[in-house]
Amino acid sequence: MQFQQLQYFVAVAETRHFTRAAELVHVAQPSLSQQIKALERELGADLFLRARGNITLTDAGEALLPLARRILADADTARHEVQELVQLRRGRVRLGATPSLCTGLLPDVLRAFHDRYPGIQLLIEEGGSHDLVRELARGALDLALVVLPLPTPAPALTTVELLREDLVVVSSPEVPAPGRGGRVVDIGDLEGERLVMFRHGYDLRELTVAACRSAGFEPDFAVEGGEMDAVLGFVRAGLGLAVVPRMVATRAGRGLRVTPLARPGLHRTIALAHRSDVAPPRAARELQRMLLER
Repeated sequence: MQFQQLQYFVAVAETRHFTRAAELVHVAQPSLSQQIKALERELGADLFLRARGNITLTDAGEALLPLARRILADADTARHEVQELVQLRRGRVRLGATPSLCTGLLPDVLRAFHDRYPGIQLLIEEGGSHDLVRELARGALDLALVVLPLPTPAPALTTVELLREDLVVVSSPEVPAPGRGGRVVDIGDLEGERLVMFRHGYDLRELTVAACRSAGFEPDFAVEGGEMDAVLGFVRAGLGLAVVPRMVATRAGRGLRVTPLARPGLHRTIALAHRSDVAPPRAARELQRMLLER
């Protein structure tokens, strides 16, 4: 008995037609009929009652059908499980993240993942949450780290909250400290200060501008339009202040003064997102687990 014969048998049982069954399994009808007859000889029983325009199952066929379906399903499951294991030895994970998370959160996690699964290729795409949601929706990414709430409703995505991160003010030690020079600074103290601002579409830009407006003033930009590395470089050069995630400020090294924001401060919520209608590949699920357990 062969898997192929069982596949042909199930196709005929479901279509009740030899020609349509042959089309379904992409084989010539004579070949399918020969394989069915060979299966009947192997089992010692007819599986179908063949009448012109009317194909029905015999009692033996009725008994075999659920068993054949189960055997074929188990074979598919076995094939899938083996492929999943192979994917942890080779394959790829397509991960999207905002630039600040690429700088702050991801390096340590990706290093641990690469050490454990060196054969998995990591493809990283940087972008704002809006762009990453769009890339997820069209299937270009397996996972994405996005900032909540999402810029647009995304019912086709599943999100799991990963962390809630404080934002801080960074400035050059060569210029006066922001506000009154204390250990903390209020958002209102940034009024009149020159800010180094991220490009449009950057989650941190929207959050900072909204906070300034809630405090009753429009922010004054010394430089705008940069990515994270450029913004930190401009701040080190003394061009202005910037509001960045604490994790980024901590990893940025020397040349920056870090001043926390006074309570209630500013925060952002980071979530891990994937499509709801498609399960991520095994390697992507493993990376997801490591991110959630970090």
